[in-house]
Amino acid sequence: MSLLSRTKNRILAAAATRFPAVARKFVAGYQPQETSGDIPWTRPVKPLNLSKLALVTTSGIHHRGQQPFDMQDKNGDPSFREIHAKNIFADFQITHDYYDHSDARKDPNIIFPLDRLRELVAEGLIGSLAENHYAFMGHIDGEHIATLVSESAQEIVRRLKREQVDVVLLTPA
Repeated sequence: MSLLSRTKNRILAAAATRFPAVARKFVAGYQPQETSGDIPWTRPVKPLNLSKLALVTTSGIHHRGQQPFDMQDKNGDPSFREIHAKNIFADFQITHDYYDHSDARKDPNIIFPLDRLRELVAEGLIGSLAENHYAFMGHIDGEHIATLVSESAQEIVRRLKREQVDVVLLTPA
């Protein structure tokens, strides 16, 4: 994807944020990926106040030292970044051209509500938080959908199980 295309995407994202009519036009033109079968819902086996929770986001947030998501590929980037809860807000950047980041840069809890979840842990409403969380860049299309489903998502599931996570909160952007 050219620099001109990326700049156009950023301008359109900013316009959609500020002008609802532009946003409605984008939504009307979007064709979601068709799926078949039931939604794979699993009822939690523990009460939330005894559960370990992890965040998974499609906001494109990641640590500054990590490789940015690939915004050159028109079909997106199906890879993920591991987010370390301890220091993400001291050292983050957002690589995602399809939404306006201005508010998220001021308060990353808008896209990655880690501080709010810490408050819920302190209140005893959530048992604990995982040390590691995961981020995607959110715009994934074409052949990358299969990679996302069969590789990236499966690897995250393995990692979440290894860390004994009970519940995942998905935050879009």
